[in-house]
Amino acid sequence: MKAGDHNVVCPHCAAVNRIAAGRDARPARCGSCKQKLFEGHPVDVDGHMYDRQVTRNDIPVLVDVWAPWCGPCRMMAPAFAQASAELEPHVRLIKLNSDSEPEVAGRLGIRGIPTMILFRGGKELARTSGAMTARQIFDWTQRHLGTVA
Repeated sequence: MKAGDHNVVCPHCAAVNRIAAGRDARPARCGSCKQKLFEGHPVDVDGHMYDRQVTRNDIPVLVDVWAPWCGPCRMMAPAFAQASAELEPHVRLIKLNSDSEPEVAGRLGIRGIPTMILFRGGKELARTSGAMTARQIFDWTQRHLGTVA
């Protein structure tokens, strides 16, 4: 891999794709499944895809841990989607249903939802709980990463 290139995990098939330095990643397609790597909305993930996204992406990953019965989670969903459209392709936004993936939620030490956790290089950088607006999500992410978009 050349200096400045980075790996991006496909949100559809979990294949790792190399994006060349200086290339606009927005139109990039997966070399394996041929689908777009970035579609401007968060990716719903299971435990395997969560692990793959967090550990194999060179770009930061912002995880929204939520549950379908949670009112604040449902209220924040459109804001998280809007933030995804602004933060991609510099940050991957994923959604992890804590009811469907209790083992992963347990590993993450989730005590309340919604909880957002920001990862870079497989390591947790920051976390926060409670619903936020799209602007708050964007600003919170920028504050912990530096300017991303």
